[in-house]
Amino acid sequence: MTTQQDESSPLAEALASVGDRWTLLVVEALLAGPRRFNDLLAQIPGLAANILSERLKRLEREALLVARPYSERPPRVAYELTAEGRELAGALRLLARWGARHADPAQAPRHASCGTPLEARWYCPTCDDLVDADQAEGEHTEAHLI
Repeated sequence: MTTQQDESSPLAEALASVGDRWTLLVVEALLAGPRRFNDLLAQIPGLAANILSERLKRLEREALLVARPYSERPPRVAYELTAEGRELAGALRLLARWGARHADPAQAPRHASCGTPLEARWYCPTCDDLVDADQAEGEHTEAHLI
């Protein structure tokens, strides 16, 4: 298998922005709405303040969150996901579902009406069709996961 050094895959690009445990947990915490620094520290067990600070700066550089001032003296901000940051919700749901199935199947997300575990499927919005995995890897490059 040959790869070009100067070209990154879409997955590699995503991982460069959000590809570590703490960053993903920060994004998950912010999906519920804006949070202050100390609120994030309290919500994410085991996360050190210096690591949180670095991850917040990185997410801001990547335009996945914004820091909105709420106090001038002392200067304080609340962190909020941008629209692009909120787009990560689907990926986080898929990772959480995968984790639940492999750790504790009872934790898998379920359909509220009937209780059946939910499944992710490839979907093409242009054709309005569900696409199987073989087609998603082939020429049907506009498929989106729903």
